[in-house]
Amino acid sequence: MNTIHVRVPGLLTTVQDLGRRGFGPIGVSPSGAADPISLRVGNRLVANEESAAGLEMMLLGGTFVFPQGAALALTGSDFGATLDDVRVNLGASVQVRPGQTLRLGPTTSGARCYLCVQGGIAVKPFLGSASTHILSGLGGLEGRPLRKGDVLRIGRGSKRYRGRKVAQRASENFSRRSVLRVTPGPQVDWFSDSSLRTFYRSTYRVGEQSNRMGLRLEGAAISQRGAREMITEGVSLGAIQVPAGGSPIILFVEQQTTGGYPKIANVISADLHRVGQIRPRDEIRFEQVTFEAARSLLIDQEKLLASRELIVE
Repeated sequence: MNTIHVRVPGLLTTVQDLGRRGFGPIGVSPSGAADPISLRVGNRLVANEESAAGLEMMLLGGTFVFPQGAALALTGSDFGATLDDVRVNLGASVQVRPGQTLRLGPTTSGARCYLCVQGGIAVKPFLGSASTHILSGLGGLEGRPLRKGDVLRIGRGSKRYRGRKVAQRASENFSRRSVLRVTPGPQVDWFSDSSLRTFYRSTYRVGEQSNRMGLRLEGAAISQRGAREMITEGVSLGAIQVPAGGSPIILFVEQQTTGGYPKIANVISADLHRVGQIRPRDEIRFEQVTFEAARSLLIDQEKLLASRELIVE
C-alpha cells in the first residue's frame, strides 16, 4: 500500500472527510472538513468519491514525502506549494513520482488548504467517518493533528491518473466572501429592531481564539430585548449565538450540540464552506436572505458541483 511520510506536520494538519452526521442527539458534533466544497472538489480531481478522507491544513502547511508516488490535488487556499521545488498549481491534479517531496508554506489567501490523494487517506473510521474530532480526541489518526514522523496509508485508487483542473467559472463561484448570507435565527424576536440593525450594518473582526468549534467575533455588541433566559436546546451548524456579553459566536464543525444562548441568525448552507476559509483578524459582515433564497442558492451550488462544467480534462 502506498504511504505518505510526514516530515513537517504544519500548524494544525488533520485527517478530514465530510464528517459524521446524525449523532448530535448523543452529543457528537459532525466535525469533518471546515471547507467541505474544497474537499469535494479535490476528490473529484483525483477520481475519488467526494467523501474520501484528505488532509486539512490550517494557516501553515506541512512537508510530505511520497515514497511510492501518488496522484494528488490541492484545493482551498493557496499555501505556495512546491513539488521538489517546482510550483504546484491549486485546483489541478498532479502526478507525483516515487520519492518526491511536497512542501507547503504559510497561507497567502484564506485559512485552509486540502490535500487529496487518489485512493484517499486510509484510517480506521469512528462512527462511520475518518474525520478527526480534536476536542474529543477521536477519529482520524489517533484522534489528533499530525506529528513529525507519522506515516499515513493511502487507499487503493480505482482509476488511472488523468490530468484535471477546476473550471474558472467554478473557482469564481466558490471563492471567498467577506459577506456571509444568513437567515433569521429561532430567537430573532429576542432582539430589538435597533439591535438587528446594528448586527447587519456592523463589520466584525474574527477573534484570535476562534477554532473549529466556533468563531468568536469582535465588534458592536448586540443586546437582547429585556432580561430573558432560555432552556438549553439543540443547535445547528452555522448558528450565530449571542451570549450575555453581546459578542456573537458562529458555531462551527466541532460545535457543542446544545446551547443556552439565543441565536440571532444562521449562516446559510451555501456559505458554510466560506466560514472555513475565514482567518483570525479577518473582517466579515452579514446579509439577511429569505429561507427560499437560501434553498435556491444551495440547489444552484449542488447543481454546479454535479455538473460536467466543474472539472476540465
